[in-house]
Amino acid sequence: MIRYILIGLLLCGQAISFAQIIYYDASNFPLLGKATENNGVRYERFPDSLEHISRPPLWYLSRNSAGMAIRFHSNSTHIAVRWENLFNNHMNHMTDTGVKGLDLYCWEGNRKWRFINSARPNGKTNQATIIANMQPEEREYMLYLPLYDGLVSLSIGIDSLATIDQPLIDYPIRQKPVVFYGTSILQGGCASRPGMAHTNIISRRLNRECINLGFSGNALLDLEVAKVIAEVDASVFVLDFVPNASVEQMKERMETFYHIIRSKHPDTPIIFIEDPIFTHTFYDERIAKEVQRKNDTLKEIFNRLKKINEKNIILISSKNMLGEDGEATIDGIHFTDLGMMRYADLVCPIIKKAIK
Repeated sequence: MIRYILIGLLLCGQAISFAQIIYYDASNFPLLGKATENNGVRYERFPDSLEHISRPPLWYLSRNSAGMAIRFHSNSTHIAVRWENLFNNHMNHMTDTGVKGLDLYCWEGNRKWRFINSARPNGKTNQATIIANMQPEEREYMLYLPLYDGLVSLSIGIDSLATIDQPLIDYPIRQKPVVFYGTSILQGGCASRPGMAHTNIISRRLNRECINLGFSGNALLDLEVAKVIAEVDASVFVLDFVPNASVEQMKERMETFYHIIRSKHPDTPIIFIEDPIFTHTFYDERIAKEVQRKNDTLKEIFNRLKKINEKNIILISSKNMLGEDGEATIDGIHFTDLGMMRYADLVCPIIKKAIK
């Protein structure tokens, strides 16, 4: 009797599946979000040559896969993943899914990327089914990688009878990416999941590859980072270092950092962004004065560049970055998903205009 019931359900097209999941190494598919290919490890952001040049904290953070994404095409009814994190990091103010999980998006016919689901980590080694019970249709996928951890390995699982191939469409557009340099916020702190880091939001809105060179607590205008940035044939460079760099560091290094990039890209727009008006600055007078002093220094150096006739430089005020309700951060500093969306709302139109 049970056998006849099962046969009847299958004949009626019910969602009963005994398909085996077969895993494919993600290294077979395009990886978006890298500034350089001059490294032996795929999911790292710095060239190998900087290992003994960069400050140890900066090198450590460069091994995080922030802003990277795998692109592929499949007709599978299931999408699963297996991955091993590099460090198995954990933080008390950011979800593990944001720190070391994965996010899957699908390209919709109405020309936008739509979130499907996340792969939530349980530790260093993980396996998860992101989505199941789909119709076996051809789809374009983008899989975002961890923001605050790296990857030792990553595999994508599909039905044994399905196919997985190279993407059929070149989206996000990879020619002339947007390069971002900045702090813990830019790296993705504290988005609830990888797709909600503001560089990833902006990438989807522009449908253009974005490169995330955010380094938590370490956007100190290290000149070797400027040299990495300068090697990218970008459409726009976005420099958002003020939350980390001190006034003294800005006075000492900002113009040199800028000129390293400008010397190789004489006409490419370069955007500077002010320090956010953090929510706790309305109460902490010392921090409020520090933010004001930093922003004043940024404006002073920016205006000096303008006076020597530097072209295609833009300064974005942070006045309206986080809204007026004080609800856009997790700890007074690092952005929630709401803060990430508001940042993107402010910055994305300016980048779009600069590209045009």
